Amino acid sequence: MKTKLLLHSCCAPCTSGVIWQLINDYDITLLFYNPNINTLEEYNKRLDALKILVKSLNSEYNSQIKIIDIPYDHSDFANLILGKENEKEGGQRCSICFSMRLDFTAKYAKEHGYDQFCTTLTVSPHKNFEVINNIGLNLQKKYQISYLESNFKKNNGYLISIQNSKKYGLYRQNYCGCNPNLNNK
Repeated sequence: MKTKLLLHSCCAPCTSGVIWQLINDYDITLLFYNPNINTLEEYNKRLDALKILVKSLNSEYNSQIKIIDIPYDHSDFANLILGKENEKEGGQRCSICFSMRLDFTAKYAKEHGYDQFCTTLTVSPHKNFEVINNIGLNLQKKYQISYLESNFKKNNGYLISIQNSKKYGLYRQNYCGCNPNLNNK
């Protein structure tokens, strides 16, 4: 029997660069929880792309990947980052964002009988996998549920995400989600 993995999905492109690394060993459920995304319109574009990807993957791999999508609510995230709105990507705002999303994922995984939790965030070259993994390991202790440490950039994960975005015709955003004007400042 495969390990039941709750995989936090930030977007379809990143997920497409990660899923192939896990699909043979895990029973995967994707959790689309991204209150950092700055508008409902952007949130829906990313969720729609994820649905396209999952439909394609389930057909291609004869798998049963499911999506749990948490209703959009930007207010808690906006309150958490007050005073840090204008930081460049990679600063304290990002750590707050990672913590918020991974905490929700860990708690959900524990409450719903998953064996492990993880995130697609470590596939991005703009995200610090060590920071993300430290957060995940702390949440593993807090919720008593196993965290799957990752650096999905390895094995060309990011390159594959670009290739798969083209292959599956996925919407590929050009910013992390919280504010398109802050990235790479």
